[in-house]
Amino acid sequence: MIIAAAILIAVIGAVFACILLSSRLPSESIKERQPGMDRPSAVGTAGEASPFLSGKLTAGTGSPAALPGNWPQFRGPNGDGIAAGSTAIGEKWTPLWSVDLGEGYAGAAVRDGRVYVLDYDQKDFADSLRCLSLADGKEIWRFTYPVKVKRNHGMSRTTPTLAGNYVVSIGPKCHVVCLDATTGRFVWGIDLVKEYNAEVPEWYAGQCPLVDGDRVILAPGGDALMIAVELATGKVVWKTPNQHDWKMTHSSILPVEFAGKRQYVYCGSRGVAGVDARDGAILWETDRWAISIATVPTPVDIGGGKLFFSGGYNAGAKMFQLTEADGKISPVELFSLPATAFGATQQTPILYQGHIYGVRPDGQLACLDLSGKVVWTSGSKDKFGLGPFLIADGKIFVMNDDGLLTLAEAGPAGYRPLVKNRVLNGHDSWAPMALAGGRLLVRDLTQMVCLDVTGAKP
Repeated sequence: MIIAAAILIAVIGAVFACILLSSRLPSESIKERQPGMDRPSAVGTAGEASPFLSGKLTAGTGSPAALPGNWPQFRGPNGDGIAAGSTAIGEKWTPLWSVDLGEGYAGAAVRDGRVYVLDYDQKDFADSLRCLSLADGKEIWRFTYPVKVKRNHGMSRTTPTLAGNYVVSIGPKCHVVCLDATTGRFVWGIDLVKEYNAEVPEWYAGQCPLVDGDRVILAPGGDALMIAVELATGKVVWKTPNQHDWKMTHSSILPVEFAGKRQYVYCGSRGVAGVDARDGAILWETDRWAISIATVPTPVDIGGGKLFFSGGYNAGAKMFQLTEADGKISPVELFSLPATAFGATQQTPILYQGHIYGVRPDGQLACLDLSGKVVWTSGSKDKFGLGPFLIADGKIFVMNDDGLLTLAEAGPAGYRPLVKNRVLNGHDSWAPMALAGGRLLVRDLTQMVCLDVTGAKP
């Protein structure tokens, strides 16, 4: 009797559990989970959580300057750190205006007399893409959207990209926004974390958006190593599988032509890949260049399939040669340099007239030939830390950490400084510089300054 009663109780309990469970199941049939089912659409305005839905456009009192020249993206007109045109650089520099910014190292882009900078509003907890007048720094407009970012050696650290009628930026937490470059009107946005499971890099995003023709090329990591989206709409054109689970780094994407194909070269967290510009297919990859702490500099296209890589944290530098056989592209290492000879912790080196210029980890400006031989350095008395540099009119501007700007000759004959001036009074003067219309834009952690560097009197 006791056993029979126990069995009866168990049966009744099981029936009750089944009834309870069935009452909690959805009425719809269960569908097999598919990739992408739990993400919003490719254009990031979908879903209540999108910060772009709360975006705000505010008009200012500034007007565009009637000045020539442009610096439309990270590393200038051709993406090589060299100013285009024939603007003569003088040795007398005149401060024209300054503007306060939220903490960060974001560089400026310039076009049509307008200066674009991605800022962070620490009071309102919002990314802020600002458009300023190149003439006087007055704000023409700003577009903000809410994102909470804590201080971690600054917040914003990317340069916007101008192309066609648009300006595109990537915020510290991987929010990509496209605006009308003239009016600031919102066009589209993508949250790379929510939509592609991107992982925000340590010290926040440093990748600058690449616009190639009518497409924006981005490297989110996560669910896609790389994506191409239409510049005008944000619609996804193709995605590159992230088969090795590489994470986003601070490095930007480099467009390269080789073996009759246009490709995009990107340094992920565990290696480097070349991606076909037509469809996003991986053309080649290698794990022989990876930095364990932070990959920051962008690769340098030397030409003829040669690619130069440099990094900090004892990574040193390497030169690879792309080779092609039977339709397959492979990278071959040509040489490797220790950090004591050359490396780059933060700024991307510049290829200029057959030589490579950069600030190596000991702070010295150095010149290399294309075989990896050190031609000259600035010496122990002239060190520049993590500061930026650019080349114009056969000269190189190079900034140190606390705002001392040096102008030197850019050539293999030796380090020959021409003039030095303190142009910033803060610290962490690490943002990439921009040069347009004879105006040089520099910044430290909290302030941007515009200088007339043509040598004209005020």
